Amino acid sequence: MVAPALQSEEALLNRIRRQQLIEAVEHMSPLYLEGIKRILTVSADTELISAPAYYHAAVHAPTLNAFGSAVSIIQDELGHAHIAYRLLRDLGVDTEQLIFERDPRQFKYPYAFDVPLDNWVELIVANAFYDRAGYVLLSDVYHSTTFGPWKRALVKVDKEETFHLRHGEQWMRRLNATPDGHEQLQKAVDWMFLLTVEWFGLPDDLKKHSEQLEYGFKGHTNDELRQIWMSTAVPLCEELQLKVPAHYDPEQQKYVLDCPFPAQFDAKAKRWLLEEGPCSWDDVLKRWKARGPANEEFVALIQRGKREMLRLLEQE
Repeated sequence: MVAPALQSEEALLNRIRRQQLIEAVEHMSPLYLEGIKRILTVSADTELISAPAYYHAAVHAPTLNAFGSAVSIIQDELGHAHIAYRLLRDLGVDTEQLIFERDPRQFKYPYAFDVPLDNWVELIVANAFYDRAGYVLLSDVYHSTTFGPWKRALVKVDKEETFHLRHGEQWMRRLNATPDGHEQLQKAVDWMFLLTVEWFGLPDDLKKHSEQLEYGFKGHTNDELRQIWMSTAVPLCEELQLKVPAHYDPEQQKYVLDCPFPAQFDAKAKRWLLEEGPCSWDDVLKRWKARGPANEEFVALIQRGKREMLRLLEQE
């Protein structure tokens, strides 16, 4: 099959200036194609790996109904992953290799999912924090992206991510009604809040891949998206009297952190080493690239399913 010819950079930008969506590979320039593959891979991997990460804690659901709600969210996440991988396949990517043969450390998803969620409370805070981050990021993509197929698919994704974060909010309010529940929430928030702040990536002055804004893959910068997330996550915690190292500064008209950031994180102990002061973003990048304690386990869970299916088919 002959690969479609790509457009020149000038032809691509003219199409974008005319506010015409990019619908297929033949509308893209080489740089656009490379960039959209990169951002779609991050989105697909993030949605996919959230499934084993959430299931790890969902088995501790307090009731059968609660377990059903958690499994419903996991099904949604797998559906979101399928959408993004399907779009990648349409762009010529070998998604079988991408999903089932890639080294675990080569997957591109937020470091937070490499830190296992060990109980129902941590899963609930993940819904309220992590799914909120997903909603912020994908809503921005939905409103701004110039890639038509993704824009249309995100109508469904956007609504489902809203359900996920509301599920987290409602359960946080329910758990917070008792002193023990409040204490458990605070324990989870203590390590998960900064991991979600970190989720949005490098600060703007260190950010690479500027084509994400130039090509309209998204509409806001990393720091702007971090602010959007904190503008709802911090008030939620304040409502529940949960302490977070952040507050709104009226003089700067933005949320500011009250602790060293970025900082070193002990993933096994689930504790920020704030007493050591701030670290560099190079230190954070090293941690992200080394991946966290559950990386190999969660990717293996995904990849083992295909091997099992092939083994069963060979026995027939």
